[in-house]
Amino acid sequence: MAASNHYETLQVDRTATAAQIKQAYRRLVKQFHPDCNPDLPNNDLIAAINVAYEVLSDDQRRADYDVALRYGQFDRPDNWNHQPYAADRQREQRSATATEQHRQQRRSRQTGRAADEDLEQWLRRVHTPVDRVIREIARSLKGAVNALAADPYDDELMANFEAYLERMTTALDRAKATLQSMPNPRSAAGIAANLYYSLNHLGDGLEELAYFPLNYDETRLHDGQEFFRNAEGLRREAKAAVNQLGR
Repeated sequence: MAASNHYETLQVDRTATAAQIKQAYRRLVKQFHPDCNPDLPNNDLIAAINVAYEVLSDDQRRADYDVALRYGQFDRPDNWNHQPYAADRQREQRSATATEQHRQQRRSRQTGRAADEDLEQWLRRVHTPVDRVIREIARSLKGAVNALAADPYDDELMANFEAYLERMTTALDRAKATLQSMPNPRSAAGIAANLYYSLNHLGDGLEELAYFPLNYDETRLHDGQEFFRNAEGLRREAKAAVNQLGR
């Protein structure tokens, strides 16, 4: 499948919508992925399809690409500087920014709120519901992956998996809002930090898992599962610290 630009690679018009681009990408990956066609030498083709989708699925990069196409700044899709790991770097930057914001919030909190009444209130209103959400998300992944494993290329099973990811993302956002709803007492700083980083791991895991429906790269599933395991470990550390406080 020779192509002179990313649109031809994905077999879509230049006016294609984001949904049409995603649909075309998934169709081509299923058609040419080595797991489906082990006898076909499609490594270069799959790479070109992935590059095309990385550019055209990002609004800003697509706009820049369209300008370059219009003025003939390149004549081959692989001449485009597609920056394949931009999403990973953006996630790292967001994590670093969120961490710094969290540290600033902690420094600005009043230092005299370690009374038992404040601690009890924080544990009841923040720790308990956040702990429950983390546990439910972390333990739900095995069942979701097992259901998908029956046939990863089945559209209905994949749609169920994507719906599962959306539900978990909504639950994660709710837990993050709960954690930020009130300042933690100084005596619970370590517990709050473990919950915070546990939520971050879940967020990173969900981002990794969201790539699988696009390119069927099993390393994304493995990486997502590892993030979830780390999140559960941090949750358990937070729970142990609560128990040590005498609850």
